Amino acid sequence: MTLLAAAAGGVTLAKYLDAKFHISKDVRSLLTLRKGMKEYERAAAQGVGNVWLVFLEAVAQYPDMVCLWTREGVYTYRDVLAQANRWAHFFLSKGVQKGDLVAVYLTNRAEFIFVWLGLWSIGCAPAAINYNLAGDALVHCLKVSGAKIVLVDDDDECRVRMEESRGVVEDTLGMELIPIETDLSSFPTTIADDNKRAFNMSGEFPAILLYTSGTTGMPKGCAFTMSRLYTTLGLRAGSMDEQSGPDGDIWYSCMPLYHGTSAIAMIAAIVKGVGIALGKKFSVRGFWRDVRDSNATVFVYVGEAARYLMAAPPSPQDRDHRVRCMYGNGLRPDIWERFRERFGVPEVGEFFNSTEGIFGLFNYNKGPFTAGSVGHHGLIMRMIMHNTFVPVAIDPETGDVLRDRKTGFVVRNPYEVGGEMLVNIPNEEAFQGYWRNADATNKKYLKDVFKKGDLWYRSGDALRRQSDGRWYFLDRLGDTFRWKSENV
Repeated sequence: MTLLAAAAGGVTLAKYLDAKFHISKDVRSLLTLRKGMKEYERAAAQGVGNVWLVFLEAVAQYPDMVCLWTREGVYTYRDVLAQANRWAHFFLSKGVQKGDLVAVYLTNRAEFIFVWLGLWSIGCAPAAINYNLAGDALVHCLKVSGAKIVLVDDDDECRVRMEESRGVVEDTLGMELIPIETDLSSFPTTIADDNKRAFNMSGEFPAILLYTSGTTGMPKGCAFTMSRLYTTLGLRAGSMDEQSGPDGDIWYSCMPLYHGTSAIAMIAAIVKGVGIALGKKFSVRGFWRDVRDSNATVFVYVGEAARYLMAAPPSPQDRDHRVRCMYGNGLRPDIWERFRERFGVPEVGEFFNSTEGIFGLFNYNKGPFTAGSVGHHGLIMRMIMHNTFVPVAIDPETGDVLRDRKTGFVVRNPYEVGGEMLVNIPNEEAFQGYWRNADATNKKYLKDVFKKGDLWYRSGDALRRQSDGRWYFLDRLGDTFRWKSENV
């Protein structure tokens, strides 16, 4: 009995320590990360690190499953493959070469997905241009992409904006404008070039080129690399209990696909055999109707979308849906639990990240403990990250990091106080940099921060972390700003 009592006491103590310090949670997170990295390393070593090849596995497994739902049409995996192949053949006919980017000035529509996959199949990628841009900002983003082709949406406002810059785009940049409604019926639905161009893609090549926009300068391009996306596939599936197949999850998004949150959420689902649904744009009136009609189980949010939904009058249909989880960034703490209670969405996948991807947090929330936070680290992660993710003081007059007048080193703040987050990096190659913008890239590095010769990355974001490991967003710093809780 003494041994049994001791054993029982040990189990109880272990459970207590795990509950207090979240040890098992940290271990799962580390194992999931390691597994995702190992899977990409194995794929890259075999020359199959292109996510297009993961998509082909899903097509083979679920050819007749609904892959993509839109109001305009519904497509099976077989259908999506056929359309992607047609676009691939079209691009080859236009002289697009492996390693090229093609600019897409598109609203949320099925063709965005077809084009994206088709480009991967020939070793290329899209540059996702914000379709609200016009004039100098639009021309700048197109120039940064280095693309030879621009696909233009048939939306009237998009056409007007692009027409205003047509002369510069065609004559100065030498780009060809191609309407998205181009007839592809003469192009084959078979895989282009026997799939040869899809192999041996560099992990540093963009899976998509995204842009971040600033108030004091032009938008900066940033590659969401193929290696980062490939690793993300395993991370999300392992962190959110995601289920593939006909009876699995369906992700819905009406957030713009030029934005990384929506784009990566959608493409990461589709290539792993998880169906997706696209809404044209966000509207309070149409949101839940789309969610119900598409049978979505997860939806993507950005910024104040949840607050707008909460502002609508209560309805008997508020809980008439299959949604188990909402995923995104910018869910305000003051409505977190109220949204869950009203709409009956039990899980929240709130993440914090930037287009650059150097500093990221994730909170898969199912209850009140982490509600309102952008991430949570247990004891193990806090120990590992103690000198990797560090909050520092900001000089209120200059907006730069505050350095001690005597030592010249940066003033480190307590985690509970917070400050701009710096990330310790081994070398400058740890950050892939802004696309074709060395000056902007160099501004993200800080040297001699806490000792001579050290190197740190400036996140431009201020956060704090409580003693129990919960992270909270404070402010967006630098030459960017937050609009409706979205980093732009």
